[in-house]
Amino acid sequence: MNKPILLTVDDDDAVSQAITRTLRRQYAQRFRVLRAESGPAALETLRQLKLSGDEAALLLADHRMPGMTGVELLEQSIELFPDAKRVLLTAYADIDAAIHAINIVGLDYYLLKPWDPPEEKLYPILDDLLESWLAHYEPPFEGVRVIGHRWSARSHEVKDLLAGNQVPYRWLDVESDAEAQKLLAASGLAPTPEGLPVVVTTAGAVLEAPTNEALAKEIGLVTRAELPFYDLTIIGAGPAGLAAAVYGASEGLRTVLVERRAPGGQAGQSSRIENYLGFPTGVSGAELARRAIAQARRFGAEMMSVQGACALEARGPARVVRLSGGGELSSHTVLIATGVSYRRLEAPGFQDFVGRGIYYGASVAEAQGTRDQEVYIIGGANSAGQAAVYFSRFARSVTLLVRADSLEKSMSRYLIDQISAIPNITVSVCCEVVAAHGDGHLETITIADRATGREEQTPANFLFVLIGASPHTEWIGAEVARDAQGFILAGADLLRDGVAPRWAATREPYLLETSLPGVFVAGDARRSSMKRVASAVGEGAMAVHLVHQYLVKM
Repeated sequence: MNKPILLTVDDDDAVSQAITRTLRRQYAQRFRVLRAESGPAALETLRQLKLSGDEAALLLADHRMPGMTGVELLEQSIELFPDAKRVLLTAYADIDAAIHAINIVGLDYYLLKPWDPPEEKLYPILDDLLESWLAHYEPPFEGVRVIGHRWSARSHEVKDLLAGNQVPYRWLDVESDAEAQKLLAASGLAPTPEGLPVVVTTAGAVLEAPTNEALAKEIGLVTRAELPFYDLTIIGAGPAGLAAAVYGASEGLRTVLVERRAPGGQAGQSSRIENYLGFPTGVSGAELARRAIAQARRFGAEMMSVQGACALEARGPARVVRLSGGGELSSHTVLIATGVSYRRLEAPGFQDFVGRGIYYGASVAEAQGTRDQEVYIIGGANSAGQAAVYFSRFARSVTLLVRADSLEKSMSRYLIDQISAIPNITVSVCCEVVAAHGDGHLETITIADRATGREEQTPANFLFVLIGASPHTEWIGAEVARDAQGFILAGADLLRDGVAPRWAATREPYLLETSLPGVFVAGDARRSSMKRVASAVGEGAMAVHLVHQYLVKM
């Protein structure tokens, strides 16, 4: 954590250096002492401190400075650091100005120059002021700050990206948070709605409506490969991809893992996975992903973030993946572990409010915003149940909307029991949302009873959709066989009756091998997969074993 700042301002270089040395001798253990040689320079320093999340404890300014007096400086500094202690250095001729400043800027003290000896004339005064400041000091948040609008779809995407990559951030609503206005003033920005969100990094860099790639670069995520060629390229950092990265790197394969959004996949959004082996009290999807990433990196796997796969092709023995950022990855083998996403609803109004009250998946980034609100969740499987349990901690009420006539057909028993024991969760069966309404953001939804056909419109600011499974395989191309729903065929599925022959090699395909030799699939993107974290992890590990067999016979 950065130390609070003591800033001295004097246009006389010798005096400035002398008082800086004097303050550092006494306060360097608890404070960081900076100096400026003019009022404008001091204001710029204060703006940078504000943007970088530092805190100013005390401003010590000489009064007689050209261009901007000490009183003028202290007055303008109030907007940036209203709680800092303010001290004016004056000559005898400036006592009237100092007294006047007490009324103008709430001056805490004025000191007559010279201050020697400091043990008598300086330190006791500053000690009292700093002790008073420390008594009310709350250490500032050290992390990324996101300034945006509550109902901005792009603001939601940025928050989701940061949360998914486990980057600490603080959300500041541009309409209601005073800190947001102070940061914008310090940055010199007055953004339009199109210029939001504004992201202020830990280092103080200001990004106006950044792209995912620009944001990833500023916060230190790796977006470029280190090597020209790999043994194994893994596309997708869900449970299957993460497991393959751990096993591949630990067994000596040059392994690179590519993730378009954030590690963990759908499982990474789960607030608590309670039926995964080895975690008797449960583990959040984010924590499971964090541990897997650390483990893979420890073995030497590379991870490229915010990079999507655009195309896959064979170039002789090499398998080449083209990336959304413009680069390519070449390797002996490829594992497709891109998983699935929740199915989009085509009901009237839904597309208008995505990111503005309607969210696909259990967006943990929006959890705090649901406090004391009424939340609706569409879905009847485990992911929907876990989301209901999680949001019940914040929302006034959570309503689970289920098309089927019961939860027993699609949800684990332990989750059904949990939901029934939480008083602010309601389960509505045999129903579906047929329309969404609002002005700029979601305000109401229309719910239809599937048994009677009766429709009812009800207020709703938050609707989370967790239904269906659409595989992320549209980028692959014709060389990798897929079924009518887009799920990838592998192993024996390539040879079964009723499926067009897609295997041309003289040997039989390996269990998880696709129609393009050397390209494998694991996890939810594979046809007939179990759609469970444990099975995806198992398939990721198995894929590495099959990769070894393929490499031996190349």
